[in-house]
Amino acid sequence: MQLAWIDPQPDYPALDVAHLRSVGVTYEQLELADDAYQPALDALKRERGYIEQDVIALAPETDNLDAICAKFADEHLHTDDEVRFVLAGEGIFDIRDDADRWMRVTVEAGDLIVVPKDRHHRFFLTDSKQIRCVRLFQDSAGWVPHYR
Repeated sequence: MQLAWIDPQPDYPALDVAHLRSVGVTYEQLELADDAYQPALDALKRERGYIEQDVIALAPETDNLDAICAKFADEHLHTDDEVRFVLAGEGIFDIRDDADRWMRVTVEAGDLIVVPKDRHHRFFLTDSKQIRCVRLFQDSAGWVPHYR
């Protein structure tokens, strides 16, 4: 994972995992080998009531890739947590903190991120245009984007 302020100012606090956690964002790094991550995902499912798990993959050859990505490029929130565990590739979450400042979180293989419900954010692929993630849902209907 890489963290950076999008528009850093001298009075901004240090941007680290502790700051992410202070605004409700969960971040962990999990082991990829031999599905070693699954027990941690199962525990998260039990703790937070996630009932569905799937895998999504985006790549340059994905049909309508630009249209799919465009749906998440504008600032939005969900009424359910957005949970992603990256199996391969990378992506960028821009997330608003409590002071409405943009934090940029670049996730890569082994990174687990939970953007909490009602937290404004947006998502982009990196220049590689490739990511494969496990997604967890409490209710797939809650994962509709609500644009700001």
